[in-house]
Amino acid sequence: MLDSIILYEGKAKRVHLTNEPNVLRLEYLDQATALNGKKKTNILGKGRLNNLITSEIFDYLTEAGITHHFIKKISDSEQLVEKVTIIPLEVVVRNNATGSFTKRLGIQEGTKLPTPIIEFYYKNDELDDPFINDEHIYFLELATASELDRIKAEALKINTALITLFQSIGITLVDFKIEFGRTITGDILLSDEISPDTCRLWDNETGHSLDKDIFRKDLGELVPVYTTVLERLTNR
Repeated sequence: MLDSIILYEGKAKRVHLTNEPNVLRLEYLDQATALNGKKKTNILGKGRLNNLITSEIFDYLTEAGITHHFIKKISDSEQLVEKVTIIPLEVVVRNNATGSFTKRLGIQEGTKLPTPIIEFYYKNDELDDPFINDEHIYFLELATASELDRIKAEALKINTALITLFQSIGITLVDFKIEFGRTITGDILLSDEISPDTCRLWDNETGHSLDKDIFRKDLGELVPVYTTVLERLTNR
């Protein structure tokens, strides 16, 4: 059967064909990676948590009027999505200064930015996903000017929606990474996942990380932290 054929396997997911030509099955894996794959290990239960969290968030984004590739969750670790061709851009939206942003610019950790800042990274493991600007994107023919305008506008809409969602469950959305893809008709859709793997989330009361920085910085166990995020989302 087609749905047993693996189209692609990444760091955290397998992509399977299905019997519907424009529908794919995503299988979330129990693999944690950081530092562009240089640090990795298997963590039992992580795939389930990322799938359930992403499904909750995409359902919320549907209510918020955001278009995306997510169709539905079909098991604890799998979901169906619309088939898209991923644009090799990591789109990062920053609300607070942290991570590479503070190192590049010498900004104090945690500084609230006056307005959200969008950054682009060329999705290429061999080049270590370098930081690029609009002109690089046009030169590499990754997206047209009109497509990039749409990506920026959608990224800011998604940011506004996610800030509201996470604030409602006592979490600050510090920054996040998203990806977009082109449908067979050329439409641009939010794709991939939104989870503690792709967001920096800080607890409003304690300031503690509720995201992959727990693994990245060896701060503790990942599964209890991700479970906290899931429980807050499902009980909101």
